[in-house]
Amino acid sequence: MTGTRQVRPDASPRTTLDKAAHENFPVAPFFLPRAWRDDLMAVYGYARLVDDIGDGDLAPGGADARHLGAEGETDRLALLDAFEADLRRVFDDTPSHPLLRALRPTVRRHALTPEPFLALIEANRQDQKVRRYETFDDLVAYCELSANPVGRLVLDITGTTSPERLRRSDAICTALQIVEHLQDVAEDLAHDRIYLPAEDMKRFHVTEADLARPTGGASVRALVAFEADRARRLLDDGTPLVGSVRGRLRLLLAGFAGGGHAALDAITAAGYDVLPGPPRATRPNLMRAVAAVLRSARGEG
Repeated sequence: MTGTRQVRPDASPRTTLDKAAHENFPVAPFFLPRAWRDDLMAVYGYARLVDDIGDGDLAPGGADARHLGAEGETDRLALLDAFEADLRRVFDDTPSHPLLRALRPTVRRHALTPEPFLALIEANRQDQKVRRYETFDDLVAYCELSANPVGRLVLDITGTTSPERLRRSDAICTALQIVEHLQDVAEDLAHDRIYLPAEDMKRFHVTEADLARPTGGASVRALVAFEADRARRLLDDGTPLVGSVRGRLRLLLAGFAGGGHAALDAITAAGYDVLPGPPRATRPNLMRAVAAVLRSARGEG
């Protein structure tokens, strides 16, 4: 679903958490209070492991499956079912998987509910069954499962949840998910998944064969530019969330929004040709984008 795919050799929490360095935005930066960092990394570890199961990135017969009581199981839906069963033990018992045991104190500290965690599992189930999306609304509905729960958990952990902040957070998270889909068009196609809406592909006269080429033609680049503009508008709609909070949390949320803007800038700089490989923001460009979001937040705050 997100990030660079690689097979996980075992159930080491560090193996999973190391992937945080490859995200478009800082997951739990150093300037946050230690308690927040620990809780955010526990949530990230959970989300990353769910994605690894859904993407088939667990080593067959490895320690992850063994911890879930599914040693030797290779069916992704069966593994997701086993993972859900262990997740539910986070809330009323003791889970078996070490990443879920690490999540339990976070859940208790903030009285987190199962719903956002279950939504992430459901998104990965959907990935096993749905490999094409007809409309943009269909894609947004998928993002409500695959991305928005993470932003909602960030607000819960930091004690800043409100209806308006939830709406803004959802806009940012959906935008970030769309940006990752744009970066990973070629990689997703190699896994027989397309997250570009079919109705938009028809509108721009783009075929699946066009997406399989080494570089994007004019129609592919026009389609990517169209979807990037949609993501940019979602980011702009969500960015006032940054100005609604203070202190270190403002810096964290500016990192999320700025990361999305910087990734979109990288896609634009590549001429919207994402097929040779994912356009990535440089660190200086990321810092400039975060600074721009912070300047905007000061004006709104």
